[in-house]
Amino acid sequence: MSDAVFEIKKSKFLEHRERGNLADSYPKTHTVEQALTLAEATRGVAVAGRIVGLRTMGKILFAHIFDHTGRMQICVRKSEESPEMFDTFVADVAVGDFVGVTGEIFRTKTNELTVRVESFQLLNKCLRTLPEKYHGVEDIETRYRQRYLDIIMNQESRDVFRKRIEIVKSLRRSLEDAGFLEVDTPVLQTQPSGALARPFHTHHNALDIACTLRIAPETYLKRCIGAGFDKVYEFARCFRNEGISATHLQDFSMLEFYAAYWNADVMRTFVADMIHSLINRVFGTAEVKLHGHEISFSGQWPVYDYSDLVLQDCGIDIRVESTKETLVAALKRKNIHLDDLESMNWANTVDSLYKKVTRPKLTQPCFIERYPADMAPLARRNAKDPRYVDMWQFVVAGVEVVKAYSELVDPLDQRERFEEQMRAREAGDEETMPMDEDYLTAMEHGFPPIAGVGIGIDRLTMVLCGCDNIKDTVLFPLMRPVVQRSAEEAQ
Repeated sequence: MSDAVFEIKKSKFLEHRERGNLADSYPKTHTVEQALTLAEATRGVAVAGRIVGLRTMGKILFAHIFDHTGRMQICVRKSEESPEMFDTFVADVAVGDFVGVTGEIFRTKTNELTVRVESFQLLNKCLRTLPEKYHGVEDIETRYRQRYLDIIMNQESRDVFRKRIEIVKSLRRSLEDAGFLEVDTPVLQTQPSGALARPFHTHHNALDIACTLRIAPETYLKRCIGAGFDKVYEFARCFRNEGISATHLQDFSMLEFYAAYWNADVMRTFVADMIHSLINRVFGTAEVKLHGHEISFSGQWPVYDYSDLVLQDCGIDIRVESTKETLVAALKRKNIHLDDLESMNWANTVDSLYKKVTRPKLTQPCFIERYPADMAPLARRNAKDPRYVDMWQFVVAGVEVVKAYSELVDPLDQRERFEEQMRAREAGDEETMPMDEDYLTAMEHGFPPIAGVGIGIDRLTMVLCGCDNIKDTVLFPLMRPVVQRSAEEAQ
């Protein structure tokens, strides 16, 4: 939009503000969605919203008014009884402005349900021109930076964010129905805990202490279990200072929940039922499309052994190559390249290998189980084979959506694993878990058997809505600031 157009719009706004024409409220009777269900000849219907389309044909004007529930046509006629209303609407209202209108429902010759406007109120003026309505906002950068324009102009984006809201509501309903309690845990922490990830660092001025932003709520939620709350959950904002990709964000939403006296097998059944219920409630179908694949969530999902899948896909048996040195040698023999190999320990190398050769092939919903113990320092060892932990992941379209395990409640074993993590940190691995004495103290007071789950809300929404990028599911993703160039640089 040119500076000249902006100045014209600004002057009109200032004129209306000076005259007191911009009302601070409007007595709506219906949302747009509700108004579209009304019978013809219904009178006294009052709706309010943004004008997103407007055309004048002689003595009749048609426009579309938009609110959070949808858009609806309105009609203003120039009648002999009140010609001034039509003239005022034409003179004062432009595309992008907010108005409230009251009138009667009727159906046009093209069979479109419409409000015949009998009175209107200008609520606020738009100073910047909206994108052209037929193409919406197509530029990806603009969609992410100016999400409000994307939502105004693109029906698909509106649908994704409405579905995300319904997904969260469905998950919360399933947990509440099962007796889980919603709790809050700290976002500012004195050290990172609950996941193998690099944290964001900050400083608490009042206490003069170094802090990190939460990478996971896990250890605090398990403290709640130890305190006697047998089932707890939290929709937690988490922060991990790691790489960015189509399936990764550094600032993301995680649902974690924990149940005393459950194990990973009981939790798997519960999660499968919860996701099936979610899909039925929100989508009404078990079939979605993602990256050209038809994905079906119907029926029971298969369960695969983690080590078997890696062996099948690259010919490396991680049960045999059980040290960093032998695993690296096997990778060289197979001509498999992994980034940052020198800085990773054995567990991180295995995880990187799995993510490169196996996970992209897992298109249909499935569970992966029997993870090596070194890969999950907070998970309970398998009773029959302590080299593994009772842990599983739910994977769809090559994306890890859910992770769960029987929680480690043995404080002596936990201390040993923390010490192993500390040795890996001293060797250069920055994503290991530090020693957490406060958490160990809580464990030493006694924990019951526990099973826990983590679900990435952004990823889950991305998969179920068929989005190509995780940013498509986040209202305001973090973006690099736009650098403003000087006039000299622009020339």
